[in-house]
Amino acid sequence: MTFRLSAYCSIALVTSSLFLAPQAFAADSSEGIVVYNAQHENLVKSWVDGFTKETGIKVTLRNGGDSELGNQLVQEGTASPADVFLTENSPSMVLVDNAKLFAPLDEATLKQVPAEYRPAHGRWIGIAARSTVFVYNPEKLSDAQLPKSLMDLAKPEWKGRWAASPSGADFQAIVSAMLELKGEKATLEWLKAMKANFTAYKGNSTVMKAVNAGQIDAGVIYHYYRFVDQAKTGENSKNTKLYYFKHQDPGAFVSLSGGGVLASSKHKEQAQAFIRWITGKQGQEELRTNNAFEYAVGVNAASNPQLVPLKDLDAPKVEPSALNSKKVIELMTQAGLL
Repeated sequence: MTFRLSAYCSIALVTSSLFLAPQAFAADSSEGIVVYNAQHENLVKSWVDGFTKETGIKVTLRNGGDSELGNQLVQEGTASPADVFLTENSPSMVLVDNAKLFAPLDEATLKQVPAEYRPAHGRWIGIAARSTVFVYNPEKLSDAQLPKSLMDLAKPEWKGRWAASPSGADFQAIVSAMLELKGEKATLEWLKAMKANFTAYKGNSTVMKAVNAGQIDAGVIYHYYRFVDQAKTGENSKNTKLYYFKHQDPGAFVSLSGGGVLASSKHKEQAQAFIRWITGKQGQEELRTNNAFEYAVGVNAASNPQLVPLKDLDAPKVEPSALNSKKVIELMTQAGLL
């Protein structure tokens, strides 16, 4: 995915009772907030456009990748110009939180998202979610041949038959969940077997295209890549199907996109209001109607009806704040994948 720096959006006054009164923003609304954004640009633009109708705050988006922006925030520390950090996957939120750079979120914001979709400490929150899936070419694999578990892909019979994008934050988040669920020894063994068995591609969409073209039998990606392509022409996914591991398998991991307010922010009220809006009714409704095809995580929020409901994924329970990107990179490097 290609990211562009600096997109500017202007926004109108808050009227919702969930927000502070408009006068609370008046003193420095002209300065606005800076959002370091690693989420999909089209989704965040829809959030900002909706927020635009309700506040007088300006928003400057600085777009980049999860790891790129997470490491940048750690390097900048309290001198960072960022007010808000949004990610696609939660390990980068953990990286920034471990550096003690987040402020506690408002209680009203935390109540908008169920406990399973946010860390218990309340310093950041889930804003969307995506499911791990096995994308496969039915001309290459029958239903009877599908793996029962993500862990099965370490077996010799899968040599040369599956693909992934190990350099991306998406796959590293999946490995983070495996580490938490299975432990270091089992994860390292699986990664070493992966090195022997899989084919590397750069990016989940490239993995799906390769499966679609019959270059490889299957791949491990997130669900929405196929849904997005199907909503367009379907040319990169017409020869594929999605298989959901379920059964609380590591391959059923649901990755949280995160949002947090920087403790060093000079515009905390505005920053808190932005996170409160995207996790609230209107922000989560954008996830139902937006073509990003990610899951809504707000209380009673509905996702796009084309998606398998979150409750039916039977995902493993993983504490979001426990996902360790640093250790995962160490293990993946040790296994020769990075």
